[in-house]
Amino acid sequence: MNNRLRKCIVSLFFLMILSPFGFAQSQVLVEAESFAKTGGWVVDQQSFSVIHSSYLMAHGMGRPVADAVTRVHFAEKGTYHLWVRTKDWAPFPKGPGKFEVWVDGTPVGGVFGENGEVDWMWYNGGTVTIDRDSVEVRLKDLTGFNGRCDALLFTKSGAEPPQNAVGMATLRKDLLQLDDTRADAGHFDLVVVGGGIAGTCAAISAARLGVKVALIQDRPVLGGNNSSEVRVHLMGDVDKNHYPKLGRVVRELDNGDPGNGNPNAKAYGDKRKIDIVKYEKNITLFLNTHVYQVEMDGDWIAAVIGRDIRTNRETRFTGTYFADCTGDGTIGFLAGADYRMGRESRKETGESFAPEESDDFTLGTSNLWASLPVDSVTTFPETPWALPFSDEYHIDEVQSDWQWETGFGNMNTIADAEKIRDHNLRAVYGNWSYLKNHKPDKYGKRQLAWVAYIGGKRESRRLMGDHILTQMDVQEGKMYPDATVTATWTIDLHFPNKKNSLYFPGEEFFAGTKHIKVAPYTIPYRCLYSRNVPNLFMAGRNISTTHVAFGSTRVMRTCGMMGEVVGMAASIANTHGTSPRGVYEKYLDELIGMIEE
Repeated sequence: MNNRLRKCIVSLFFLMILSPFGFAQSQVLVEAESFAKTGGWVVDQQSFSVIHSSYLMAHGMGRPVADAVTRVHFAEKGTYHLWVRTKDWAPFPKGPGKFEVWVDGTPVGGVFGENGEVDWMWYNGGTVTIDRDSVEVRLKDLTGFNGRCDALLFTKSGAEPPQNAVGMATLRKDLLQLDDTRADAGHFDLVVVGGGIAGTCAAISAARLGVKVALIQDRPVLGGNNSSEVRVHLMGDVDKNHYPKLGRVVRELDNGDPGNGNPNAKAYGDKRKIDIVKYEKNITLFLNTHVYQVEMDGDWIAAVIGRDIRTNRETRFTGTYFADCTGDGTIGFLAGADYRMGRESRKETGESFAPEESDDFTLGTSNLWASLPVDSVTTFPETPWALPFSDEYHIDEVQSDWQWETGFGNMNTIADAEKIRDHNLRAVYGNWSYLKNHKPDKYGKRQLAWVAYIGGKRESRRLMGDHILTQMDVQEGKMYPDATVTATWTIDLHFPNKKNSLYFPGEEFFAGTKHIKVAPYTIPYRCLYSRNVPNLFMAGRNISTTHVAFGSTRVMRTCGMMGEVVGMAASIANTHGTSPRGVYEKYLDELIGMIEE
């Protein structure tokens, strides 16, 4: 019997024993992100679409973090097999993400996170005797270098849990009884998914026009790339509009220009954004909620399902209209909307900046970082598992900027989000280790103050609308009848830095660009709704453009103005009982008039 067949049989057996005939008493699943006290561990949901779960990560920047602690309750006493779901994120041959699991003050199963396997897997943690109704469980970080834990499983069966995604999803659904926990949030006129600048502006704009809005964000803060979790400053102008009203909401959310990667978290105005949203009586805000499922009524979206990234409780949102402001085009993708990812060919679009052949190349993801001076000399460990730097090549900086970027077409920014982020971390830690250990005069009295563990994405899916903005639209400044947002940013298409490619071929983490200046131009409203999902708007970096045009439209002040227009269009559609396309076909003058006011 080969190994694959053996695993399938074991997984099938394991699922069979999860039948309704008492499985809850002999199996206890503990999602790590649901620990009562996460200590110094952080909740990471960026790969939810791949592993169908959030997880806990010990993001200590080289210093062990405080324990995550919870109590686990058992309906039956006895001997249980412990399984730990984790991965070795940077094996060389064993990576740095080491941690232990402690049950009632005793370590169980040895050290996890150094197993040499880069995929998420269940690892056998041995047996533990449960002689009371509940026990204390701790995750004890040993390194501070991003050890991670998805879940713990206590089972009286010795069978290996399902390692595949389908089996794991079934296990999670059954043992957590997800269907039974699903709450109904009620019906909304507009459901905005994604609380970045675009989605937040869409929600505020619509709410102020009397639209009942649900704003759903998968993190504890609003702002997306402009939040304290990612720390990218706002770019694009709001004062060169054909319609001066546009940009007012963006200005309210704008906390000034702290630059990229500022070590001062407050500089990005998280509280300011949330306070503005909570002041709006027509907005109901749902933070920490990852939308992963849609319900369709024919071609129309009827509802979306979100799961709390910590508690795993689910919520159902029904709506008349939906706005995909996720950046990844997640809602459109789940609803079957037409989309594009990667670069179109020059023959297809006629764009001089397009490649000869279409491909999967996308702009990458950045994880910014910063150091600060300290009073005494500090140390940082050697990092053999990280990217190797030398006197010949290293980045001599005390703080990063946008150039620290991974992706560039050799990894998928959605499916490989965790891998991309981890590659960025290997670059940051490897370079910092070199600076600390080989340039003590400059870096001895500096310490890493902040490293982003949430990736700042630039490009993924683009949802197709009734108009696809092109390079020619941008450079020629075409003024269509449905012209709305005025955009000002250059055509800014990143590529691997040549020197970085020389030293890290195929593993680049540093970008270059060539800014192609443009005069202010307008984005048609038809780029802001789906061409085949009738009640779906979109705003942000996932609107209807080619890859080349996207290089200009993607900056956040511009995306925020898109959100403002979507909010206005949603109010008109709601008033007249029409679709987003219907606003263009029947009520365009009303929309333009509203923008002009």
